[in-house]
Amino acid sequence: MIRMELVGVRVEVPANTPLVMLREHTGRHRLLPILIGSAEASSIHAAMEGIVPPRPLTHDLVVSMLETLNVQLARVVITEIRDHTYYAELHLNRGDDTLVVSSRPSDALALAVRTGTEIFASSALLDQVAIEAPEEIAEREQDELLGEFREFLDDISPEDFGA
Repeated sequence: MIRMELVGVRVEVPANTPLVMLREHTGRHRLLPILIGSAEASSIHAAMEGIVPPRPLTHDLVVSMLETLNVQLARVVITEIRDHTYYAELHLNRGDDTLVVSSRPSDALALAVRTGTEIFASSALLDQVAIEAPEEIAEREQDELLGEFREFLDDISPEDFGA
């Protein structure tokens, strides 16, 4: 397992598809881009910016449930990609028990941001799909990614999500 850091959320042009960008915490600093949904992108971005909604959103509700049930999110692991779909796991601690729950990466990351939980990716996954990026490019991309996503958020409305 390789520790990752959440660099940010951006919108891929021209498809206007949000993606989350993870980067190796140390070592080669490879990048792992994962396409996600608009609602999840908004949720992750809001948590990264420290925005607290007036009423709990779905990811806030899950965090509240974990706290109420005395369960700790120990780590999030992006495990693999199959048929262009990424998979993740939530590693939960309840007393002496460890539970592993399958999750979409976007939901796992939204929970990790809210709880300050460390994010990991499997070495095999990174060897398969990660993108090499020099450190100075990765740092500059982070600012660009956040700017693009802020523009996306400015242009989106609740009606864009349908019923």
